Amino acid sequence: MTGFDRLRGHLVREYEKKTDRSRAIFRRAEKVMIAGGSHTIRLWRPYPFFAAAAEGPSVRDVDGNTYIDYWQGHYANILGHNPRLIRSRIAACLERGALHTGFEAGHQIELAEALVQGLGGREAKVRFTTSGTLATMYAVMMAQGLTGRDHVLKVGGGWHGASPYLLKGVKFHADDGFEGRESAGLLDEIVRRTLVTRFNDVADLERAIAEHGDRIACFIVEPFLGVGGFLAASKEYLERARQLTAKHGILLVFDEIISGFRFCPGGVQTLYGVRPDLTTLGKIIGGGHAVAAVIGPREIMEECEHGRGGGDRVYFEGGTFSAHSEYMKAGLIMLGYLADHAATVYPKIARSGERLRREIERVFAAEGIRARCTGDGNDVVCGSSLFMVHFPRTADVAYDRPEDIHDPRRSDLPMREDLLKLALLVNGVNVVHGGGAVSSAHGAKEIGATIAAYAEAARLFKKYLD
Repeated sequence: MTGFDRLRGHLVREYEKKTDRSRAIFRRAEKVMIAGGSHTIRLWRPYPFFAAAAEGPSVRDVDGNTYIDYWQGHYANILGHNPRLIRSRIAACLERGALHTGFEAGHQIELAEALVQGLGGREAKVRFTTSGTLATMYAVMMAQGLTGRDHVLKVGGGWHGASPYLLKGVKFHADDGFEGRESAGLLDEIVRRTLVTRFNDVADLERAIAEHGDRIACFIVEPFLGVGGFLAASKEYLERARQLTAKHGILLVFDEIISGFRFCPGGVQTLYGVRPDLTTLGKIIGGGHAVAAVIGPREIMEECEHGRGGGDRVYFEGGTFSAHSEYMKAGLIMLGYLADHAATVYPKIARSGERLRREIERVFAAEGIRARCTGDGNDVVCGSSLFMVHFPRTADVAYDRPEDIHDPRRSDLPMREDLLKLALLVNGVNVVHGGGAVSSAHGAKEIGATIAAYAEAARLFKKYLD
């Protein structure tokens, strides 16, 4: 038995001692739900804990264990779980009746105005939907409908939800890198029309557009990569993307589902000074509810809605629960608070993110273990509350692109996704992909306890894996 297996066995036993009720609930779930749940990323081995309550920086499970949480609602809860600010002001909505009615309500107008203002205040229009997957799907449909083209260009390692248009180039495949399809059931023609380029690689972007520019409807990119590795785009890369797409009649789409309102009270695009044609937003803008949006200039949004020259329009209907009044109100409260307290919230969470990234690397180095954190900003994004931990196979791995992070020949993925996850859970910390997102509710006490948990994980790694 390898040291990896011995350590994993030890951690599983410790975790199982603490989570009897979660284990029983999961066994029940397995009988009626695919893999025992409704979202794959929430279903880690041997089984997930089940939450009973969550507030601020922490979540408590059904067994009474408390975890300092950096998943924070898929990175949506920038003020922490269930902030009292939003709960208290939503209470009036609940008293009036917050169940869905299927009618238009006024709060959506105010939230749309706040989103437009957060993207620089230019003349634009908004349509709401309920998930990031739907927002990016509709953005691609709009681009294809407007341009009459049928190819999509995206970044290898970029995740834009489970839309069929974009389920390619997400996971690294040993034989073809990021060129593989991510799911059965996709039409071969759609997969063929989805083109992949390398993140932050200006030359490769120029090549892709030179070869296929007259067939590409849109280039969709996260200015700050999420699942791809918490990597910031360079200013040169985004500026060149804007130049090339404008020259070739390609719509530039910024996926700001994660980055929107995470670094400043608006889109991170405002820091870069680069304006895309379409922007997708989600997560933070819902204040803890299911809200996503597509935003673009009036001429693009209206032409797609009414159809070119009176022809077929893009069928962007948003969904049954889109712009639900309670969701809109929660989003308004969230964005209003971030705008009013930007001078304190953003520097605080950026300092905490910086401290975690540096201290995590330090505690592993103290045990002779190579560990690297991504999530840093750059010369444009001056601070970041995101962090992701990696275990490089060799000392010279740069961690500049998703290939460094997702190629198992460069990074030890089981060590991060399996061992580190369990080692932190048994010490009261919950992470995803080795890290996560700091909220304003994470104080010095929680940050210190988190660093101590990583130090204990490093000690165990040294003991079992040396």
